[in-house]
Amino acid sequence: MIPYFELDTVHLGPLPIHTFGLCVAAGLVAGSSIAARVIQREHGAAAGRAVRDGAFWALLGGLVGGHLMHVLGYHPELLRGDPWVLLRFWDGLSSMGGLVGGTAALVAYLHHKGHAARPLLNALALGTAPGWAIARIGCFLVHDHPGVHTHFFLAVMYPDGPRHDLGLDDLLVLTALSALLFALARRPRPDGFLAGVLAVGYAVPRFLLDFLRATDVPLADGRIFGLTPAQYVCMALVPLGLVLIVRPSYARRRAAA
Repeated sequence: MIPYFELDTVHLGPLPIHTFGLCVAAGLVAGSSIAARVIQREHGAAAGRAVRDGAFWALLGGLVGGHLMHVLGYHPELLRGDPWVLLRFWDGLSSMGGLVGGTAALVAYLHHKGHAARPLLNALALGTAPGWAIARIGCFLVHDHPGVHTHFFLAVMYPDGPRHDLGLDDLLVLTALSALLFALARRPRPDGFLAGVLAVGYAVPRFLLDFLRATDVPLADGRIFGLTPAQYVCMALVPLGLVLIVRPSYARRRAAA
C-alpha cells in the first residue's frame, strides 16, 4: 500500500503556492504546448498560434465549467448557505466540468479565428491526455478524491484506513491513454480518430471508477439518481467517441462503393 502524505502547499521563499493549482497550470501549459507543436507541424504556424492563444480562453472556460459542475452537480447544498458561492469560480472545481467548459471555449475561439476544430482534434487529444495526467498529480498530492475502503495494492493508507485514491487511479488511466495515443499517432489517422480513442478510453474506466468514490467522508460527492455528474458526461462521451472512431472508415467504404 502507498503511505499517506499530503503536500497541499509549497513555499517559494515567503510565497505559498498551492500544489493543486500548480499542477493544473503545468498541465495546461504542457498540454497546449504539445498540441500547438503538432498542429503547427501539420497545419501551419497560424493554426498552432491560435491554439497557444486559445489556451487562455480554455483556462477561463475550464474554471467556469468546472466550478458550475462542482456546485450545481456535486454540491448544490452549498447554495443554500451561500448563494454567492456560484460566482467564486476558484472555490471548488470538477475536472470533468473543466474539460467540457475548456473544450467548448477553445473550439469557440478557434472558430472565431477561422479554424475548423475537426482537423485539429487529433493533435488536441495528444495534448489533452498528458496535460490532464499532470493536473491529476495535484489531485493525488492533496488527496481530494478519497474512495471506498479497500486492501487493493495501490490503496493509499488514509488516516482512517486504506482507501482507493481516485486521483491516483485517474492519473494511471490518463498516463496509459497518453502512451496509447502517441503510439497510435505514429501512423496517419483520420481526423478525430485519436480524440475518439481518448473519449472512449477515458469515459469507460472513469464511469466504473466513480462507483468507488467514498460516501462516508465530509462533503462527499453528490449523486443524481445514483450516479455522479461525471458519469452522465461519460455516457455522452462514449457514443461521441465511437462516432469519431467509426465514421471515417464508414465514409471511406461508402465512397468506394
